[in-house]
Amino acid sequence: MKDKSLAVKVIAVLAILLITIYMPALLVFVVGYLAYQLKKAINELTILRQQHDELVLSHSNLSQKYTEFTNKYSKVIDIDSAADEARQEVLSIKQNIEELQSSYKQKRSVYDDLLNHIAIYDERLEYAEMGMYEPHFDFDTSEAYRDKIKEVRAKQKEMIKEKSAITCSIEWEVSGSKAEGRKMTNRAIRLTARAFNNECDAAIANVTWNNVERMEKRILKAHEAINKMNETNKVVISPYYLQLKLNELRLAYEYKEKRQIEKEEQAELRRQEREEEQLRKEAQRALAEEEKLQALLSKVQEKASHSEGSELERLQAEIAKLGDELKEMQRVHDRVKAMAEQTKLGYVYVISNIGSFGENVYKIGMTRRLEPMDRVKELGDASVPFYFDVHAMIFSEDAPALEAQIQREFADRRLNLVNYRKEYFNVTLDEIKEKVWELNPDVEFIDDIEAREYKESLEIRSKKDRALKQSDMPEHI
Repeated sequence: MKDKSLAVKVIAVLAILLITIYMPALLVFVVGYLAYQLKKAINELTILRQQHDELVLSHSNLSQKYTEFTNKYSKVIDIDSAADEARQEVLSIKQNIEELQSSYKQKRSVYDDLLNHIAIYDERLEYAEMGMYEPHFDFDTSEAYRDKIKEVRAKQKEMIKEKSAITCSIEWEVSGSKAEGRKMTNRAIRLTARAFNNECDAAIANVTWNNVERMEKRILKAHEAINKMNETNKVVISPYYLQLKLNELRLAYEYKEKRQIEKEEQAELRRQEREEEQLRKEAQRALAEEEKLQALLSKVQEKASHSEGSELERLQAEIAKLGDELKEMQRVHDRVKAMAEQTKLGYVYVISNIGSFGENVYKIGMTRRLEPMDRVKELGDASVPFYFDVHAMIFSEDAPALEAQIQREFADRRLNLVNYRKEYFNVTLDEIKEKVWELNPDVEFIDDIEAREYKESLEIRSKKDRALKQSDMPEHI
């Protein structure tokens, strides 16, 4: 025991001695280590402080954005609830739209039907479809149509006289009296006839090219409505009488159309007759001028036969000049005489008017005038705003046939598919050249479109527009 106690004491003494010996060095080490750790901790704290400041700033920004977002979308913060409400609202709106569309469709159908009924009695084209009228008759002259109208009206009068136009299928009695019943029936028939005939007369009097089908419907509607009102008293308008009224309407329309065609044909015939008369007068003038020159030449020749020297030389020069003039006048006279006698001689012209009709629209026509440009100038009169440009002027011994051949090539390109006397075609000049050169390769064409007044008008308008735009721009703002 004593030995153990002694040993412990010895160890303690040795430990104290060691601590005493190495304490300064140990303290230096400990202090250095602690200083290193402190510096490291300070650096880490500095970094953390910077990160903290950045996080605080970021948090502040996010908080501000969150506040703005919350304020802006406060009503839809609850996403699920808002989505459900929106879906329900969409379904409700969709259902309302479908109901409105269905209701609109039904009401639009009624509206269109009413407009069609109104249009029968209305002259406004936008409220009724205008179809292409198919002729029911085919008479050669307006006189034939007028005679047919008289025939149809005579049949109507005959039906009225025979009491077959409007009939009653029952023998009525009034207070047990058949006589009073017949009076009532006759009164109803007269009123029906007056109402129906007045409606038909109004339709027939007002029928034109753009309402003929509407007038037919008007008569049919009147027939249907009057018969329906008379259902209780059994008074009926005969279907055959209705057909006679429809025929009268169609005949009246076709008579007007035939009269218009005849007027245009007569106008064209008068134009041709004027050209023929002008040719005859020009032939007479040319002959008179030729005879005048011949007489003058003979007189100068007679005078020259008795002259000599310088006077003879002067007269010989005059004779040569008069001879040239006489030859030219003989040529003109022969040409005019030939055109006057040969009715197929003439010119086929190809002209355009870009200012009036636009590009790639050409008139292909024919004239028998000695000066064909007179016809072109006539076409460019007050009826169009600009003059025509001539692209070709083709002399032909059979001008009508040449004109017809060229026009047939472009028949489906006519601007006016109803009136073939309107000779305008929607084609290119190259297409016309190709066809003409097949028939006569020597024909010369002028490609350029002068359209002087049209182009000058465009330039004037352009200058005005530019000036107007400049006036709209202030110098200072």
